[in-house]
Amino acid sequence: MELTVISGKGGTGKTTIALALSELVKDAVKADCDVDAPNLYLFYDGRDIRKEYFYGEKKAVIDKKFCSGCNECEKVCQFDAIKDSKVDFFKCEGCGACILVCPHSAISLKEKKTADVYITQTNKGIISRAQMEVGSEGSGKLITMLRSNARKFADGNALIIIDGSPGIGCPVISSITGSDAVLIVTEPTQSGLEDFVRVMELCRHFGVITFACINKYDINEKKTEEIENFCRKNDVYLIGKIPFDDTVMKSIKELKPIVFYEGSKANQAIRQMWDNICKYIKYLNQ
Repeated sequence: MELTVISGKGGTGKTTIALALSELVKDAVKADCDVDAPNLYLFYDGRDIRKEYFYGEKKAVIDKKFCSGCNECEKVCQFDAIKDSKVDFFKCEGCGACILVCPHSAISLKEKKTADVYITQTNKGIISRAQMEVGSEGSGKLITMLRSNARKFADGNALIIIDGSPGIGCPVISSITGSDAVLIVTEPTQSGLEDFVRVMELCRHFGVITFACINKYDINEKKTEEIENFCRKNDVYLIGKIPFDDTVMKSIKELKPIVFYEGSKANQAIRQMWDNICKYIKYLNQ
């Protein structure tokens, strides 16, 4: 089973919750698909048992042997990526316009390394993760690769917890398609509500079983009520409400999952939420 944890915006507590859920299931495999800020591995002692390179972008390359310095490429580039017959890889979008206008066929598009991809063995199982190159962007292909790597190390009945990217872009789409269920983490703010609506519509478009939880629900109970009403009207399974808890910040400072703190209110709420998820999935699969 694959459970993907996502959010409409950053800072909702998505990674904290994904990490906690993975600790509640023995031998869960983790896929850190929040590739712009991959933090799951920070909470564990471990070693990288496999490393490979991911090439996900193409950049213009000028062959000086054939370049006459006519600067036609510089004139046509809409991203100001070419100056004095030199390409700025940070600006180049790989559109290929320069290739079309070059009179000497001196320009070609070549793949550029986008990320290092790791399989990390920790004291609590496998993490499939990546480290992006500076200036590179996450892509759907990279997410697909990370999920594929996680599946290779998961037994047939093992749970795969996917920590997805925030937002509704291509990496998020690649994180949720094919998942057995998605958990959307939101917060009781106006931006939290609006971004929750957008990402929920995305999940509905792809026909994925979707759960929702409200993190720090008690900091704005009026906005929490609005989110609850929205879930009722749109048949979204509101699976849990997690209270604000100072222990969460302590757990982050100490690099320990929140479920290790027995007296934590957030810990208790997350455990109850996991029980609810299991019950709903069992009911829906009947």
